Amino acid sequence: MSHTDETPNDLPPNFIRDRIVEDRQAGKNGGRVVTRFPPEPNGYLHVGHAKSLCLNFGSAAEFAGRCHLRFDDTNPATEELEYVEAIKADVRWLGFDWGEHLFFASDYFEQLYAYAVALIKAGKAYVCSLSADQIKEYRGDFHHKGKESPYRGRSVDENLDLFARMRAGEFADGEHVLRAKIDMAAGNINMRDPPIYRIKHAHHHRTGDKWCIYPMYDYAHCVSDAIEGITHSLCTLEFEDHRPLYDWILDQLDVPCHPQQIEFAKLNFTYIMLSKRRLLELVRGGQVKGWDDPRMPTLSGMRRRGYTPEALRNLCERVGVSKHNSVVDVTLLEHAVREHLNATSRRVMGVLRPLRVVLSNWPEGQVEWIDAPYFADDPARGTRRVPLGRELFIEHDDFKEVAVKGWFRLSPGAEVRLRHVGIVRCDEVVKDAAGEVVELRCTLDPATRSGGPQSGRKVKGTIHWLSAAHALPIEARLYDRLFLSESPGDVGPGGHFTDNINPRALEVVHGAFVEPSLADAVPGTRVQFERLAYFCVDPDSTTELRVFNRTIGLRDSWAKQEGK
Repeated sequence: MSHTDETPNDLPPNFIRDRIVEDRQAGKNGGRVVTRFPPEPNGYLHVGHAKSLCLNFGSAAEFAGRCHLRFDDTNPATEELEYVEAIKADVRWLGFDWGEHLFFASDYFEQLYAYAVALIKAGKAYVCSLSADQIKEYRGDFHHKGKESPYRGRSVDENLDLFARMRAGEFADGEHVLRAKIDMAAGNINMRDPPIYRIKHAHHHRTGDKWCIYPMYDYAHCVSDAIEGITHSLCTLEFEDHRPLYDWILDQLDVPCHPQQIEFAKLNFTYIMLSKRRLLELVRGGQVKGWDDPRMPTLSGMRRRGYTPEALRNLCERVGVSKHNSVVDVTLLEHAVREHLNATSRRVMGVLRPLRVVLSNWPEGQVEWIDAPYFADDPARGTRRVPLGRELFIEHDDFKEVAVKGWFRLSPGAEVRLRHVGIVRCDEVVKDAAGEVVELRCTLDPATRSGGPQSGRKVKGTIHWLSAAHALPIEARLYDRLFLSESPGDVGPGGHFTDNINPRALEVVHGAFVEPSLADAVPGTRVQFERLAYFCVDPDSTTELRVFNRTIGLRDSWAKQEGK
């Protein structure tokens, strides 16, 4: 939707939207809005990236502009084609399309090199032969000024020669770097002659072995923005101190334009770890089964678990955009997911831990097919056929041999309503040799069936069920929060963030069943198991056995645990 340059009063705070409105009203950039989402392909996108995606693609769409997807692939040692393809899939899943505007920083390696040569010729860059540790020491800290490298005075010709030989592969990794020549006494450490090129003999996923020197992120990022004609370079707050360097580099070069860098606060959550380095550690350490494990906060993991893109976009819109870092309560994320699933997920019946029930007064071999609505409050949204036979499965937790106060489910002599059927009474309890309850013998009151003379008779409990003869076996994977701690990265001396992993983050339930309407459910299908939780069909499913992931409970089960 195109913006009218008047910010509606009902929208959440978004200072970037306000800034773009001001720029357009002032005629800046000819009124154009061009943004970019620039991930490094060194891991999968996580839920924190959703905010940047929504902000960059959303701002471009709101103002009839365009948003580029650009991979800042300047570190071949950590980047893989797998990550590139996963990121593209995640961006599409979240609902965004870059169209023909797909770029890579590696597209510009020749131009970036040429611009670096121009810096050297202008006396604004030099080849430094200090080691990485020495460079760090020479740069000083917040309390001590830096001191100049002994190689800072190299002549332009010597620097050009060394830089060309760096490109030709004559030197080992770390033997030289190209540094911008700015100010070693600057209060901002990022301006103390930062490295802009380093030697790295590593195979690149796109350029192969053509290059053995690679631009540093701070250099490649701003120049790539300028090459692409970006108008608003939106990034998170940790880059605020890098903005003077961003501007300095572009001011020294004859680039097509000078984009405006604007910083915003990251999207952080309680109970969620959003460090790609630590997420990679979980993958390599085997604590999770890959980047798309449904316990992971990656977009691919959330998609597999059953989260919806609409829920994530709605959340990002609600939290707004500010300049102040904060941590969002994870219950807001869970509420957004639960809210959207509640509005869109079909209701079906599944039994995780079955207890057999025999309807003593139901004829053997007789099967009745019931038209049951997917949404009880709106039957027009569709129905499915549910079989009713003599033998049923109910949840084992829906029976107590000794009823307690407030128990409104089955117990000996008690009545309960079977969903879509009528009222049954528990007449007999059957146990095995170990004394475990294995079967209930019940009587169905035919007068309480739909249309019967007592169909309106009230009982306090209603439970779900399945026809045992028609129930489809499934594997249920019950997922929960990955971490027990509200701040999983905060550990004491000698501790590790993996110490905070929730041992019950995954429980695999075999011997569960669902109704036959789910026989053709494909991976990604989201449903609500009535009275239990929201579930999603996992890609691990086969024609013989479907796997259902618990996406989220019907209500916040953690609030009770935390005493809220």
